[in-house]
Amino acid sequence: LFLLQNLVFRDFRVRYRNMSLGVLWSLLNPLVMMGALTFVFTKIYPSSVKNFPVFVLCGLVPYNFFTLAWINGTTSIVDNSGLLKRIPLPKEIVPLASVLSVAAHLIIQILLLLATTLIFGRGPNIEWLWLPLVWGLEIVFVCGLALLTAAINVYVRDTRYIVEAINTILFWLVPIFYSFERIPARFAGVYQLNPVAALVLCLRNILLTATAPPNSTLVRLTTVSFAMFAVGLMVFRKSKHAFYDHI
Repeated sequence: LFLLQNLVFRDFRVRYRNMSLGVLWSLLNPLVMMGALTFVFTKIYPSSVKNFPVFVLCGLVPYNFFTLAWINGTTSIVDNSGLLKRIPLPKEIVPLASVLSVAAHLIIQILLLLATTLIFGRGPNIEWLWLPLVWGLEIVFVCGLALLTAAINVYVRDTRYIVEAINTILFWLVPIFYSFERIPARFAGVYQLNPVAALVLCLRNILLTATAPPNSTLVRLTTVSFAMFAVGLMVFRKSKHAFYDHI
């Protein structure tokens, strides 16, 4: 835990070193995207969705966290090859620290999301107690995925570019600026197997309609998240013994 904590803090400090705005960049990115999407879908292609800024932030915040945490986790072993060669440490710690360092930025964006929710008149309610659970499941999923792709990236360096391409496509496959009601019924179940899309659905239920996340969505999110973590950890542990030969 001590090692994990120090790696997380190191990544956090390095990210904002020599930046004049520091952690404010964690707020500016979602705010700029929220403003652009709100303008497009309220002025150019008017949407019937109420409280559109909150609606779109419920999609942007999970998407931003997922994409950044996944790519950082994927490249973590190669990026920290010098550290791994010098210091004997559990290699699993490195991808996990990369994901959790992004989770530190996530806290700032979650506060922005909650503040925006309050500004648009959607006050706190008992359903907000679901937020730690659904975000925790998302972090578990990303940790597992990062372990998997970090191991693969040691042997196949093109992996990071594949991850970046998937993240680009994912922007359109996660309902960031459109609602679940627009998704054809035959695809709805598949969408909810995507933990990012499932989290967006849960957030909109909790923050916009003050209702609990659907049980079916929670079951899918829990199952996929822990299954991915188990698979990622298993693949990583089977692969890590030959890392030194490739980094």
